Amino acid sequence: IGGNTVKAKAGVVDHLNNLLTIELTAINQYFVQAEMCKNWGFNRLYKRFRDVSLEEMEDAQHLIQHILYLEGLPNVQRLGRVEVGESVEEDLRLNLQQEVASAETLEAAVAHCGQAQDFATRGILEQMMIHQAGDIDWLETQLETIGQIGIEEYLGHQIKKEE
Repeated sequence: IGGNTVKAKAGVVDHLNNLLTIELTAINQYFVQAEMCKNWGFNRLYKRFRDVSLEEMEDAQHLIQHILYLEGLPNVQRLGRVEVGESVEEDLRLNLQQEVASAETLEAAVAHCGQAQDFATRGILEQMMIHQAGDIDWLETQLETIGQIGIEEYLGHQIKKEE
């Protein structure tokens, strides 16, 4: 980006700040859940949740950079409700809810950017949607697996170290 900035189209920075709030919330949610999984001995889930937390941090960084590029002010003061369950299965369900809500917010932002003819921002958000879809798919798969093999069997596989 290198110091060049452009003025944002109406409403775009508001959408980006809404997404930033979601990302900042997700960073904390996944981070706490990762540490809980580590404490419980579920090494694979610890690694996955920690990796997702770091990915969310990168997304937040990109949003902040783009907001600044658009001569906007990133709002890092807001944080949504960090949802932490009392079990792995509850955490997976809470994360799925969070990811689906995030996807809906992304879709609205993409639509707005298209209407505002901000195709650069729309492209950035469409890339985020691809990653979002992957996260949703992974969470749905975990919950489906739990439904098929049971929570005890599922958790038994989470104790093993990554090969």
